[in-house]
Amino acid sequence: MEERCISAENLQETGFSYTLSLINGKYKMPILYTLMEFGIVRFNALKKYIGSISYKTLSATLKELERDQLVRRQEYPQIPPKVEYSLTERGRSLIPILDTMCAWGDDHRL
Repeated sequence: MEERCISAENLQETGFSYTLSLINGKYKMPILYTLMEFGIVRFNALKKYIGSISYKTLSATLKELERDQLVRRQEYPQIPPKVEYSLTERGRSLIPILDTMCAWGDDHRL
């Protein structure tokens, strides 16, 4: 077996780096966790549940997650406007990772 040398490697070319590029950000993981736990969630409910996030940041972060095909936005043509968010199939594929992180946190909470 050939030994790998760090000087010949590039972190940006790893699956880890790609995954991190999708979920990195102050609020992406809390949004994904919320959608994992509650399924379909409206914008204001997300804002209230997360608490410390501004409307502008929540909107921008949801757009990024939608662009990366992790979150689905469903808009209903009514007044007032009704918009719901949920995980896509691709987003749901992160659930085992999120579950593992939750279990780790429960086991190692100080």
